[in-house]
Amino acid sequence: MASIHPPRSNAWADRRAPDLAAFEAMASETLAQLPHEFLSRCGQLQVTLADFAPDDLLDAMGIEDPYELLGIFEGSPFTEEVSSLVSSQMPNRIWLFRRAIVDYWAGGDESLGEVVAHVLIHEIGHHFGLSDQDMERIEAAVER
Repeated sequence: MASIHPPRSNAWADRRAPDLAAFEAMASETLAQLPHEFLSRCGQLQVTLADFAPDDLLDAMGIEDPYELLGIFEGSPFTEEVSSLVSSQMPNRIWLFRRAIVDYWAGGDESLGEVVAHVLIHEIGHHFGLSDQDMERIEAAVER
């Protein structure tokens, strides 16, 4: 008797959503591929990963759905001078939110690596003081 279920494809049968370590590897690969003159200006920029943005951050941004925030830059943009007297200042940091990124990726046609790279580079743009509109214009010019 024939099964009513089609045979499972081995391509996806045993795959799992990438964990935080896999995301860290993708982010590290992206950083390693950036031009040296760009990367050298990132200084002590930290990249931190979490499944979702913390509730207090979402509340402060007026975001109800944690799947809406893929990443965020926190700190002082590169364009702002920081006094050397401020020793208690936290380092600049980029957060990548794994579950939100995976959800976004699942609904699109980009590879997961492309989405992670896009979010990371977008947030690095904020480190350099670029607005979302600035980055959209740059991306539109590059996509042509």
